[in-house]
Amino acid sequence: MAITVRPGSTVMFTGDSITDCRRLESEDGLGFGYPLRIAGEWGHRHPDRPVTWLNTGIGGHKVMDLEARWRRDVLDAHPDVVSVLVGVNDMGWHSIDPLGYAISAEEFETGYDRLLTPLAEAGTQLILIEPFLLPVHGAIEAGPVLIGEKEREAWRADLDPKIQVVRKLARRYGAQLLAADGMFAALAAAAGPEHWAADGVHPTPAGHAALAAAWLRLVV
Repeated sequence: MAITVRPGSTVMFTGDSITDCRRLESEDGLGFGYPLRIAGEWGHRHPDRPVTWLNTGIGGHKVMDLEARWRRDVLDAHPDVVSVLVGVNDMGWHSIDPLGYAISAEEFETGYDRLLTPLAEAGTQLILIEPFLLPVHGAIEAGPVLIGEKEREAWRADLDPKIQVVRKLARRYGAQLLAADGMFAALAAAAGPEHWAADGVHPTPAGHAALAAAWLRLVV
């Protein structure tokens, strides 16, 4: 059942760089990615239903980073709808991370669950977006390091159980699930993965448009 966004609602997007998308450089604080596209399209479709749109995504953040700022950045705003996209930084980046960060699917679930519990108790409507990884070809840059396809296969093996966690939590909390990983896999089969995310992680303009269109199908 789709989420009803009522006039005067506050809708918050939060997560990592995919949501952040240089929001601090943008005039309205929404960044230049899918949150901006959603807000623009909603305003176009529903001029009679004004909404306050907020973005508290921060590049590089993991579940534990969200938890550290959850009260200040999310709960204190008392949003009516919260959309979360997190998990790609909880993936197997530890293979190149000098700090050796690693988190199991079980720890990821426990941390994510702690984010959602107070929102559910407050009656907040939830949209959970799956983390995703597109099968781009050749090596990609991750900071100063070039990452080949074999390393990314290991990332995929690490990410898949965490995608399952997001699906499980969506069922547990009655949240809307945006099945982004499957969506991008289907899109990549038709137009090639680089069309949607040149590095397999950060969407292109077309990728952000696809996320926005899928998100808007979950709300009325």
